[in-house]
Amino acid sequence: MANSTTANRSAPRRIVRRAWNDLLSIYYANTPIWRWFKSGGLLVFGFFCWSAASLLLSYRPDWTFLHYVMAYGFALIVWGPLTHFVIVPLAIRLRRTAEHPAARFFARNVSKINLSVFVVIVIVLAVVQFSPMMLDFGGAFESDSGSEVTADLECEQTDDLITCQLTSTEGVDRIEVTSGDREVAIVDDPGGPFEIRVDALEEVVGQKQYSVALYDEDGNRVGVFRRSAR
Repeated sequence: MANSTTANRSAPRRIVRRAWNDLLSIYYANTPIWRWFKSGGLLVFGFFCWSAASLLLSYRPDWTFLHYVMAYGFALIVWGPLTHFVIVPLAIRLRRTAEHPAARFFARNVSKINLSVFVVIVIVLAVVQFSPMMLDFGGAFESDSGSEVTADLECEQTDDLITCQLTSTEGVDRIEVTSGDREVAIVDDPGGPFEIRVDALEEVVGQKQYSVALYDEDGNRVGVFRRSAR
């Protein structure tokens, strides 16, 4: 009975250990086809995480946990191929040939070192959020339910001034520009250009962002553009 209980308790541990060993076998698989397969898979997965998190952030900038998903995907695009084309082959070679203690230590602990460095990079990228990592998905028109407005918004920025104009004003009577909770401008003539000062915008996720909401003659919002300043 005792042996049966001990066996049941150790079963999950054996499953976890076997899964971990299988994962390590895949991690250290070093044939050319495995290198391409793993690098390609991580590159695609990284791009998916990066773009999906950026897209969600453009609509829900208050979901700050997405900064880490975005940083993870962005870093994985580079770090995945680097790991399986450079780091793992180097570690395998060092395990066979290294004589220096530092080289042998690196070869024995390469997976832990590599994972630690990667986690640090992700945290730094999520906190700093430098410009090349930021994808702007805010240009699309977010039409409200039942709206037939198909206007596009063209904006150009010169230094600290943004000039915008609608390509079509059909169904639009008024424009309201906001940034965060702040009202930046009210435009009663939607057919003409209007200006937005960058220093009037609030910063979200490391970028100055603003929304241009369109209203019909009854005062109903018919859609909104979400944009970022440079």
